[in-house]
Amino acid sequence: MKRVAYAGLALLLLLACIPNCKKGDAAVNPVPPEGDSITVPAGYRLVWHDEFDGPAIDQTMWNFEIDGNGGGNNELEYYTARPQNAYIDSGKLVIQALKEDYAGKSYTSARMNTSGNADWTYGRFEIRAKLPYGQGLWPAIWMLPTDWVYGGWPASGEIDIMEVLGNEPNKLYGTIHYGSSPATHQQSGGTYVLPQDTFAGGYHVFAIEWDTTGFRWSVDGTQYFSTLHGSPFDRRFHMMLNVAVGGNWPGSPDAYTTFPQKMYVDYVRVFAKTQ
Repeated sequence: MKRVAYAGLALLLLLACIPNCKKGDAAVNPVPPEGDSITVPAGYRLVWHDEFDGPAIDQTMWNFEIDGNGGGNNELEYYTARPQNAYIDSGKLVIQALKEDYAGKSYTSARMNTSGNADWTYGRFEIRAKLPYGQGLWPAIWMLPTDWVYGGWPASGEIDIMEVLGNEPNKLYGTIHYGSSPATHQQSGGTYVLPQDTFAGGYHVFAIEWDTTGFRWSVDGTQYFSTLHGSPFDRRFHMMLNVAVGGNWPGSPDAYTTFPQKMYVDYVRVFAKTQ
């Protein structure tokens, strides 16, 4: 579909932008690149997207977190803003984990977010990606609250669209986290196991639908889990993309883990319900 086919849509999106639209929302980036088409699910409208077709990561849309403190999970990497750890290649975002000595750590990677650039309350979030593999690798596509109005983690919630452990590269996790304090942390989630191949073997579409009643997770169009929930998931959240190395859940890399490891992201798309 050509760019001209989206001109009317862009105007409509600008006029109908949801109340929490931010810099980087439909008003900024509503039109797919020339020759591309976006399938809009029935009952939704496109409000934000990144097709990663530019020469470099758009830093009006994405922030880099620079941190070597373990991400709250005793992770082993140092997150950087260097092009060695995150870059655009042939229309794909690449987040690359490296084994190297850097700032007192033995691994580097990247963690990116849209906080302050694009934040949403409710919608359909769709990401097409190919994942890294190997013991100790932990790719994630997830969301955190922007305003933390209910308190620190997990009181204000966490939405995990996709997590895969590199030692089980065919098993997908989708989860929400909540609770009044870390001591009373609760979670609700489901898993999906690919019948063939792994999530490192090709691209898959990871999606979550979030509305006032709860959440529905799917992969490649197959819903695999749903849950009902209200607060704290009634406030705006932003998107997170990262590849962790090590940590409490996946454990450390072993002698069979190879580097570099890469997560390729073809696109990130956000849709809002039309009514």
